[in-house]
Amino acid sequence: MSHRALVLIACLFVLAGLAPQAGTPATSATTPAPPATAPAAATPPAAATPAEKPLTALPYSPSLDVRWLDRTADPCTDFYQFSCGGWLKANPIPPDQASWSVYGKLTNENQAYLWGILDELGRNTSKRTPAQQKIGDHFAACMDEAAVEKLGAQPLQPMLEQIAAVKDVKGLAPLMAKMHLASLNFYFGSSMFGFGANQDYADSSQIIAFASAGGLGLPDRDYYTKTDEKSQDLRGKYVAHVGRMFQLLGDSPEAATRQASAVMTIETALAKASLTRVQKREPHNLFHKMGRADLQALTPSFDWSAYLATSGLPSVQTLNVTEPDFFKALEEQLKSVSLDDWKSYLRWHWAHRKAQYLSAAFVNEDFDFFSRTLRGTPQLRPRWKRCVSLVDRQLPDALGQEFVARTFSPDMKQRTLQMTQQIEHAMEEDINHLDWMGPATKQQALAKLHGIVNKIGYPDKWRDYGALNIVRSDFAGNVERANAFESKRWLDKIGKPVDRSEWFISPPTVNAYYDPQMNDINFPAGVLQPPLYDIKIDDAPNYGNTGSTIGHELTHGFDDEGRQFDAQGNLRDWWTQEDGTNFEKRAQCVVDQYAQYVIVDDIKINSKLTEGEDVADIGGTILAWVAWKSAEAGKKLDSREGFTPEQRFFVGLAQWACENQRPENLRVSAITNPHSPGKYRINGVVVNMPEFQQAFSCKAGQPMAPEKRCRVW
Repeated sequence: MSHRALVLIACLFVLAGLAPQAGTPATSATTPAPPATAPAAATPPAAATPAEKPLTALPYSPSLDVRWLDRTADPCTDFYQFSCGGWLKANPIPPDQASWSVYGKLTNENQAYLWGILDELGRNTSKRTPAQQKIGDHFAACMDEAAVEKLGAQPLQPMLEQIAAVKDVKGLAPLMAKMHLASLNFYFGSSMFGFGANQDYADSSQIIAFASAGGLGLPDRDYYTKTDEKSQDLRGKYVAHVGRMFQLLGDSPEAATRQASAVMTIETALAKASLTRVQKREPHNLFHKMGRADLQALTPSFDWSAYLATSGLPSVQTLNVTEPDFFKALEEQLKSVSLDDWKSYLRWHWAHRKAQYLSAAFVNEDFDFFSRTLRGTPQLRPRWKRCVSLVDRQLPDALGQEFVARTFSPDMKQRTLQMTQQIEHAMEEDINHLDWMGPATKQQALAKLHGIVNKIGYPDKWRDYGALNIVRSDFAGNVERANAFESKRWLDKIGKPVDRSEWFISPPTVNAYYDPQMNDINFPAGVLQPPLYDIKIDDAPNYGNTGSTIGHELTHGFDDEGRQFDAQGNLRDWWTQEDGTNFEKRAQCVVDQYAQYVIVDDIKINSKLTEGEDVADIGGTILAWVAWKSAEAGKKLDSREGFTPEQRFFVGLAQWACENQRPENLRVSAITNPHSPGKYRINGVVVNMPEFQQAFSCKAGQPMAPEKRCRVW
């Protein structure tokens, strides 16, 4: 997730199984002899995944496939099992994945296709455009594992030397600025705190500086605060991992153990001062606009003038400090923690952020904890896949141009736009006929709906990478320069009007999102491919699948978070008190429903965390159904493959969500993922739709036909 996760880009349609794993960029799967003081990291065997060679064309699979059904299951008892049971059995989780899903499989195929493009551009150096040179050479440098092994930990040394040279606490500020710029801190986590650029909550037309909570190595603050046995055991394994990383830096076992303990102490203090993920779902909790002097008063021991000057922002005077109490706690740590312990903390975070780009000893140690232990993933992803992910992340528009030119036609864009407009019309009709919303709020809701911008396939203008130097023989340097390029690009936005044409995911990405401050919905070309959107078959499954995705993103503009932003993307309450109360009552029905579902072991869904996604899943499917029925009005629709058109809509809906997950990954998701597991994103939706019960002739009282139903939109 990008820096905009601060705001609400957690509205991404699907997260489980798609988040980058540790070791995402290029690294080696062959372990050299480690230093004498370091532990030997076990080498994960090469992963065997469905795509083992570059693809020259994306494989085809329909958006409704009867082979993936489980006909022994009763659709009125467990519709997800009925629709996905065959898929679940035929698609075990590959050894390099924490989970496997329809979305994950398409992601894998898109990556294999990009592999073919990058491999060709890396080998054939004649007649390349400047953008093709950059992505081709970046990929080729990334794939040269012999060169990476030869360098070992050398790329870490310049920054480690700067950390060692700090003489007092005052010297931490310019050092932090350098570390943040070099590690793209607002994208992939942060050391000490987060800093970036974002739209002003009060004036979405302007970009201002944001200072946010951060500084943790584990995925969430709850990993530091939970007291159950599993959490305590995991913290012990984390500290042991940090110690082994210090040994890889050349420290003695005794020194490594001592420093790992210091890191855990600092991170625990920062975690306890951080908001929970549920608290962060309330945007007002993250909006504390203040002057630079006010931020300095929160942290007297941290020299913000030096930090901002080193960041290239000496004139910044206004910031949004998302969590002031966090910065108060940071001040306490700056005053009470020794400089040597802070240096240990920063050495760890630098090695942690860069481990993916280093020799195999670092890669494998990083993988062993963050993927194997934390998520249960047995094997490291193959190098080609990590290299493709890296290029897609660092040069998204350059690689995206190549993907779009080969996979996404103008006809696909137009058809998707037409479906989107139909679903928006269904939303308009829904708002007009709501019996729980008054005229004044309806007027504001319609203004917001009419203001939504539809972004389909790819950006209208491609990003210019002319200032970024990519050298075929300098992988580590390429990564550093690309990070610095992107950091500068973002920080340069501060104080300027927002570019509302910008996208925040790359065109090949298999995902979609709504942005409440941009007030736009975004569907990249990568997610508009079979089996998610299939123009070769009838419309019913496409409306159930992609139509529900479009409706899902549209509904995010009116969920518990999105409804707090107006048509221009400003944080403003445009609801009457009565209508706001009515919304909350209806949303609470959804919260209560999903709170009963078990994720894994005895862990139930944190339905206050998943509230927005659950509301969007239900509302989006209802909107897609209404739009489909309107589009097909007056037409005679035939049954196909033994299913009526109505049944095909719902099976198409269900089959996007087929997924297998490792128990360890489910436990991580229970804490961090704002989406419910796939099973409940289907069963939890259809139980609220009488149209489903009618389509499958479910009798009242059956599991998929309960007496009580929830509906917001």
